[in-house]
Amino acid sequence: MRRIVETAVLCLMAGAPALWAEDQTPQPEATTALTERVSAEAQDFMVAAAHPLAAEAGYDILEAGGSAADAAVAVQMVLNLVEPQSSGIGGGAFLLYGDAALGRLTSFDGRETAPAAAGPDYWLTPEGEPMDFFAAVPGGKSVGVPGTLALMKMVHERYGKLPWATLFEPAIAMAEEGFPVSQRLAASIAEAEGLASFPGARALFFHEDGTPLQEGETLRNPDFARTLRLIAADGIGPFYHGAIARDIVAAVKTETNPGVMTLEDLAGYRVIERDPVCMEYRSWEVCGMGPPSSGALTVGQMLGILSHWDLPAMGEGVPATHLFLEAANLAFADRGLYMADSDFVDMPEGLLDPDYLAGRAELIDPEHAMGEATAGEPPWDEAALRAPGLAAPEHGTSHFVIVDAGGDVVSATTTIEQGFGSQVVTNGFLLNNELTDFSFVAEEDGKPVANRVEPGKRPRSSMAPTVVLEEGVPVLLVGSPGGSRIIPYVAQALVGILDFGLDPQEAVDRPHVLSRNGPADIEEGPEAQAMADALAGLGHETKIRDLNSGLHAIAITPEGLIGAADKRREGEALGQ
Repeated sequence: MRRIVETAVLCLMAGAPALWAEDQTPQPEATTALTERVSAEAQDFMVAAAHPLAAEAGYDILEAGGSAADAAVAVQMVLNLVEPQSSGIGGGAFLLYGDAALGRLTSFDGRETAPAAAGPDYWLTPEGEPMDFFAAVPGGKSVGVPGTLALMKMVHERYGKLPWATLFEPAIAMAEEGFPVSQRLAASIAEAEGLASFPGARALFFHEDGTPLQEGETLRNPDFARTLRLIAADGIGPFYHGAIARDIVAAVKTETNPGVMTLEDLAGYRVIERDPVCMEYRSWEVCGMGPPSSGALTVGQMLGILSHWDLPAMGEGVPATHLFLEAANLAFADRGLYMADSDFVDMPEGLLDPDYLAGRAELIDPEHAMGEATAGEPPWDEAALRAPGLAAPEHGTSHFVIVDAGGDVVSATTTIEQGFGSQVVTNGFLLNNELTDFSFVAEEDGKPVANRVEPGKRPRSSMAPTVVLEEGVPVLLVGSPGGSRIIPYVAQALVGILDFGLDPQEAVDRPHVLSRNGPADIEEGPEAQAMADALAGLGHETKIRDLNSGLHAIAITPEGLIGAADKRREGEALGQ
């Protein structure tokens, strides 16, 4: 795979245009049986998404001549229907778009925002103590102003080829006719504590007697079909200004944790187009989403630190794994102290400074673990004025990647945060609980927490949609769900493909070993204990866990496209 990626040329195929010159554990999300897979191959176009029906919808749009933007809209709408616990129009998303004609990579920030009435004490009890996370999740208080639909509309207006309404047809048909409940969705419903206590969710995911839908049963969602028909016909106006907006505001006024969102909050929502954050790594440029996401900065820091070792020569094994864990510890220490929505918080400009990262790399002892790392002091006058906040788990997320026949690319991570979000349903879709991604305390020891709640602010995210360039040309798209573990999931896949020469499917399927500046998490499996023992010998505290990533990747090579969908979930890569 290394040979394929390193020799990528300026065209996708013959005749194609040039592309261009904290340890709180989330509630478990259901896993699927691990079936061995091989990478998918194609020549003209490809999509990899978290559910076969979503991948098929994207494939059909691409086959009909649609762009990557068109396919992204279709994929997202179907994911909302068939994987509702993870993403949808009631949530938010980050999307990287590569425009082949202009030779430009752009990132679009569709992250949810805090209502105008939300302030620093938002998550404090009347006694002044931070709420318990899982008590804060259900109900309207946790709901941020959704951004996914506005993002999809902006990207389609910029890059779409097919009519907007056409892109909703697959999801509308499935919502009306029904689709078979997958093993993962059935298990997620059964395991979601308290979901049936919300009337909308109970009507959608449970039988009249209160028992959850089972695998293979047909789920119909006529309310969502009506919602999609309205949006297909009238655009996003009804969602942000009209009937759907009014229903969202009414829905967040729940008896359990009522929310404060208003019609003005919805009407004022804006997608922000941002420059991607890019980090040079060996012969590549690894680009991703900047603040309010911590994804690209933290992945970039990890890679910048690891660049000081010859990982390709070391190969896979305990020594390289040790270095990976130590780099993650250092990067997560900086993440916790400095990273937040940079529209509200001054952030150091030197987090990816090569000299700064060289100094961080010098802290690593190849023979022994450092334990918990402390944040560094990048070149920034205010570095001492921040305090780390209380970390919160993030979980209900999905990722998809697309390459179209004209060379445009999409890498998008989309979420409603926890599994089933706030558990509040309106008009056939779930509302997010993204406000729990803020720190539950605003300051510590008199120092402000960067990720504190502020009106209109976007909570810090770990989502890390990634596009890798070589000589300005995209050669790899990758991303994953998984909360704050997204960052090491993506970084490990990048190291596997770029440094160890793994095929994309091999890279996304290999056992995870990661850290978030705490114990080393080792994925359950036949080799887990041996890895745990070896790392313990280097001084690491270890925990063997179920690490349910959902990586999707597409490599763009001289021979064509090579796609992969994580075997841990039910996704699929399809192309022609």
